[in-house]
Amino acid sequence: MSHHLLFSVTFVGCLCIGMLLLLELGRRLGTRGKHDQEEAGAGFGAVEGAVFGLLGLLIAFTFSGAADRFNTRRNLIADEANAAEAAYMYADLLVPDSRRSVREGLQQYVDVRITIYRKLPDIDYSSPELLRSEELRKQIWTEALAARSASSLESNAPLFPALVRLFEVGNLRIVANQTHAPGAIFAVLMVLAFACALLAGYGMSRSKARSWIHTLGFALILAISVYVILDLEYPRGGLIRIDSYDQVLIDARKAMD
Repeated sequence: MSHHLLFSVTFVGCLCIGMLLLLELGRRLGTRGKHDQEEAGAGFGAVEGAVFGLLGLLIAFTFSGAADRFNTRRNLIADEANAAEAAYMYADLLVPDSRRSVREGLQQYVDVRITIYRKLPDIDYSSPELLRSEELRKQIWTEALAARSASSLESNAPLFPALVRLFEVGNLRIVANQTHAPGAIFAVLMVLAFACALLAGYGMSRSKARSWIHTLGFALILAISVYVILDLEYPRGGLIRIDSYDQVLIDARKAMD
């Protein structure tokens, strides 16, 4: 189990258990103060509506942001594969000797990138794979410039925008993998969920019979919603996976052989 999945499960487990405990606490407090609750019923309704509305708004915005970041990561995979294929094809415009060296460099570069993505999210900027990736970028760019300088033709010009795009998307993918919602948002989300659980338990104390369906349903639905958000934020460590989209880059590498 990856540490991101462990964090998600732990966070959601604590959230669910905490809400169940606060639902019960709210019910007991409501039972003891039932007389005061009846007198201030209208005021309680306004407070409950405001807190529950704020929780719903925060969940909606957090989910939307996580989904946008997930789609961005997925689109960047396709962009990198397309840029790699384009650069490899434009290498045909170079003279034979330069063409061979640039193509071999591109093949090695894509191989290294695939290795990097297989190790995500457990990779840092000082990893050997990333350092090797930077070396290959410089090598490919230097060889392409040398081939252009040695040629009197400008027909190889399309190669350079393709290389720039390939290297740019590679950087964007690493940055996108490390871009997440601030931890403070999830802390506030947990606090609001606990507050809503306490208020909901207090409100359910008006009924003499305890409804376990409502109690468990409320806690589980909120916990599952937060888990889905965390899975979208860390799509390589949970049940929602982005690894399968890496096949697009692997197919592009196969097309280079």
